[in-house]
Amino acid sequence: MNIKPLGDRVVIKRLEAEEKTTGGIILTASAKEQPQMAEVMAVGPGGVVDGKEIKMEVKEGDKVIFSKYAGTEIKYDGEDYIIVSQRDILAVVK
Repeated sequence: MNIKPLGDRVVIKRLEAEEKTTGGIILTASAKEQPQMAEVMAVGPGGVVDGKEIKMEVKEGDKVIFSKYAGTEIKYDGEDYIIVSQRDILAVVK
């Protein structure tokens, strides 16, 4: 990936939304709820951010759950990504 986030920023790619409900109904693109689960694509170096020492706790390839309205959505090389602060990542999924 050619995007290198700065400070405590992380570049994530949203995982695909479910196309069927548990009852078997197929959802259209507009009816799908955007998933809050993503894969980490790139991680910033951490360091001192706003006077506080930040240690990066996620790494490339991690599956994470992030805040619903967090980050900045970007399009790069035809793919959609979100750049979030590490504090907007709520959990790492094992």
